[in-house]
Amino acid sequence: MHPLLLEPLYRHYLWGGRRFETCLGRRLPPGDAYAESWELVDRGTDQSLVAAGPLRGTALGELVRTRGADLLGRHAPRPSFPLLFKFLDALHDLSVQVHPDDARAARRSPPDLGKTEAWYVLDAAPGSRIYAGLRPGTDRASLAAALVAGRCDEVLHSFEPVAGDCIFIPAGTVHAIGAGLVVAEIQESSDVTYRLHDWNRTGADGRPRPLHIEEGLEAVTSFTPVAPVARSAQPPGSADRAVRRLVRCDHFQFDEVRSATDWAVGGDDACHFLAVISGAWHLPDHWQLPPLTRGTSCLLPAAIGRQVLAARPGAGSTATLLHVQLP
Repeated sequence: MHPLLLEPLYRHYLWGGRRFETCLGRRLPPGDAYAESWELVDRGTDQSLVAAGPLRGTALGELVRTRGADLLGRHAPRPSFPLLFKFLDALHDLSVQVHPDDARAARRSPPDLGKTEAWYVLDAAPGSRIYAGLRPGTDRASLAAALVAGRCDEVLHSFEPVAGDCIFIPAGTVHAIGAGLVVAEIQESSDVTYRLHDWNRTGADGRPRPLHIEEGLEAVTSFTPVAPVARSAQPPGSADRAVRRLVRCDHFQFDEVRSATDWAVGGDDACHFLAVISGAWHLPDHWQLPPLTRGTSCLLPAAIGRQVLAARPGAGSTATLLHVQLP
């Protein structure tokens, strides 16, 4: 196996725009509402494809099934890759949502994973807001009353984020990404979303989009506000000064990496996913693969061992990437 550069899958929703061009350096096809770019996915027919190298064109799910030990190392075997990573361009407000936890999602037909997620803010227009959790004093009854009356904004906790903020959204937390934000998201590989409030707007057909108030209220397990997470100086037990720990939970580990020189990753019998935010990162020459530049993603299989990437900061003092691995 070799480092797996992955092709993005675009999703078009009414709240999307075209800022993947400016924020990620992408060349988008004609059209609007580029809402999501799925960088790492293995869900049925939605598959990340290898973009370069001997395995070019191979689907992620095929590698999980046929070469799981090489890809996942100590985390194999798995029926599918358990995480999904995406970029989102919120030109308009996303709906107010909640996702069920694993136990509730498993009771659905067909069963699914729950959806715990974390966001990393790439760009924030002045005045843009994150909606995360509920205002102090909100309980299930007052949340239900606000939803029925179409006044969900009165009970939502919100704040104005800045680029570099990370927000951890455990399953069961009411949330929404506000207009003007571009974010990176790591989540469980789940597609279960309950829409609680849609800002009283209509869809492309001129009708209000469906809400899932009853199911959503049953899925809400947190009634407290959520604030951006505090970066740790280094991950516990690590002396790697390039790494800042963002989130570690039962489902994923999420780090920010900033470096102006070399950075080593892997060699721990696990796979590692990298998404470049700024600068360029050069893989070892023997792989004969192009450098990882802003907006590109790479999955390092467990079997290839420790890799040393050379950072090229570009216009800034450091190159930056997001690093995800299974716990």
